Amino acid sequence: MANLDLTGDVVALTRTLCDIPSVSGDEKQLADAVESALREFAHLEVLRDGDAVVARTGLGRATRVVLAGHLDTVPIANNLPVVEDGDLLRGRGTVDMKAGVAVMLQLAALLTTPRYDVTYVFYDHEEVAAKLNGLGRLVRNHPAWLTGDFAILGEPSDGTVEGGCQGTMRVKITVPGVAAHAARSWRGSNAIHSAGGVLDVLRAYEPRRPIVEGLQYHEGLNAVKIEGGIAGNVIPDLCTVFVNYRFAPDRDVAAAEAHLREVFTGFALEVTDAAPGARPGLDQPAAKEFVELVGRTPQAKLGWTDVARFATLGVPAVNYGPGDPLLAHTDGEFVPVPEIRTALGNLTRWLV
Repeated sequence: MANLDLTGDVVALTRTLCDIPSVSGDEKQLADAVESALREFAHLEVLRDGDAVVARTGLGRATRVVLAGHLDTVPIANNLPVVEDGDLLRGRGTVDMKAGVAVMLQLAALLTTPRYDVTYVFYDHEEVAAKLNGLGRLVRNHPAWLTGDFAILGEPSDGTVEGGCQGTMRVKITVPGVAAHAARSWRGSNAIHSAGGVLDVLRAYEPRRPIVEGLQYHEGLNAVKIEGGIAGNVIPDLCTVFVNYRFAPDRDVAAAEAHLREVFTGFALEVTDAAPGARPGLDQPAAKEFVELVGRTPQAKLGWTDVARFATLGVPAVNYGPGDPLLAHTDGEFVPVPEIRTALGNLTRWLV
């Protein structure tokens, strides 16, 4: 089993974490190393569920914060082991999100008496199907392990606090027609042509840009796939337009569905998938202090992240971590070393 030095250099720890195999579904070796390293510290209670590891202080503080990050990465693309290139670490997982995990592991080891009680969560299967997500499994199996007043998910955010996240909904809109031979098309009704009405709605749609707790979100409603037709000489009797809706966290799933049914009045609409967003929670005292300490204007998270899982437990959460999120999953993934040290410094000052 690999040995992790949680009290040494955080950049060296980042490299070690990246170089241990941890593609989704293969996190056990890394989870074992994380658990073993954390159990060396008497101030932490360490718990485990599958390949998710939780460590927490029990100091009786009035406030508890949660710091969470996933252990897995997308598949390797000839970009491991990590290469140090001046002030950059290059390689799979450097951005998404071993740098953030390294910061949290070092905080867990070194901060024996933080001013808040802290729960550190390191979980598996974030990069694959939602039903496999390790944080989701903890929410279902051990919600008490995730109790807190405020949470930070260490996803890369370029060192800026990104509040909450947007919800997402996928729907399919089915447009009927009447089949006929293409040589006698007037005897049928072309469903693909009729689907133009759905596209007209989408072209004319003006997405909201609401301000939620001081942060401006930008919604989106887009067709992402169209299916119709069975042969080159048959007028299609059915066409389905698949639509993705990204909605601000001032709407829940029910309100998002009601909005889409209103927008697409007269069309047959079926919801195929949905996940709620998460409000920023920047009104929480701990959150206000952290934002002030970071010293940058917080931004809305224009996407969905696991902060939404904390929202289901009533725990407001933000995203904060080193690295440019636009580099996540790219073959040339890299993280600037100064950003790792800055994230560690900011979180340390906040917690002590």
